[in-house]
Amino acid sequence: MAPLIALTGATGFIGRHLLQALPAQGFRVRALLRRPAALPAEATGAVIGDIARPQNMAAALEGVDAIVHSAALTPGLTGTPADDYRAMNTEATVALARAAQRAGVKRFVFLSSIRAQAGPTVAGVLTEASPEAPESEYGRSKLAAERGLAALDLDWVALRPALVYGPGCRGNVAELLRLSRSSWPLPFGSLVAGRSLLALENLAGAVATVLAHPAPLRRAFVVADRDVLGVAAMIAAMRRGLGRPPGLVPIPVPLLRAGFAAAGRTETFRRLAEPLVVDAAALAGLGWTPTVATAAGLERLARDAG
Repeated sequence: MAPLIALTGATGFIGRHLLQALPAQGFRVRALLRRPAALPAEATGAVIGDIARPQNMAAALEGVDAIVHSAALTPGLTGTPADDYRAMNTEATVALARAAQRAGVKRFVFLSSIRAQAGPTVAGVLTEASPEAPESEYGRSKLAAERGLAALDLDWVALRPALVYGPGCRGNVAELLRLSRSSWPLPFGSLVAGRSLLALENLAGAVATVLAHPAPLRRAFVVADRDVLGVAAMIAAMRRGLGRPPGLVPIPVPLLRAGFAAAGRTETFRRLAEPLVVDAAALAGLGWTPTVATAAGLERLARDAG
């Protein structure tokens, strides 16, 4: 019989995709839900309530081979206190892992974040061997969860994805898509510093890879598409998907920096103009092969979004 996977966060951006993708990879899926919800025919559900204070966990985890924990409090809502990140991303994760341990679950796959390892920009190439230096409360809460997992007698894996894109994405990629849809030339032609992204399909493949790996892992892996694009190339790809030319003007980077600073958006400028290159060779060593190239994925995203 196919392995049974318990999935949290099944109604979220990443979880919705995993709910469809994991059965296609040969897994049975049981969604752990806050409240009853409609599920695809190939998945079942168990209502456990609030992930921070779950109920009926013994029944929900009966027969489960592995957990994929994608539920999280993300930085999408501004002003979230550090205590909230700690309660949801750290304490709830470790509590769920303890429940998994009691239930005899064989592996716990935690959807962490590249922010557990670094801030929004990094000089050089980021790998698991790079120093762990999160710069946000969100990143620190994810890293603390990983360390909590490492303290348990449980086979665990933390995947640290780069910025994930796909249908329904929000945040920075959604903002680039909004800009790409505009009919105006954009002053970002000089923004060529490499930024790693991760297609939803490639993330699902990474999850399937670590679920299927036969040996204990007990470690973190960074995850990103193989190819690396600058923001100018990202916008050009999206506009190709919309059937339009790039329309990019190469304004000198120092002038752009000054303009963003004057508008009080220095952090936004860093995310656009400075590099964050991720090398996922360690995960590829387990047999993971990303199937979507970043430019093609962004082109399709824009085309399908219309």
